[in-house]
Amino acid sequence: GEERAVVKGGEVKIATVMSVTLSTDHRAVDGALGAELLGAFKRIIENPMTLLV
Repeated sequence: GEERAVVKGGEVKIATVMSVTLSTDHRAVDGALGAELLGAFKRIIENPMTLLV
């Protein structure tokens, strides 16, 4: 991740932000399934302790 300026609660603050992309062949993987995978990845990255439960 890298530090970027973001707006939170109407104020500009510094946050660590990471960009993630997923490239799939839509003949094999539905876009909704890919979005679900990225959502799960985001939840794990934001709270890695969930991997231990």
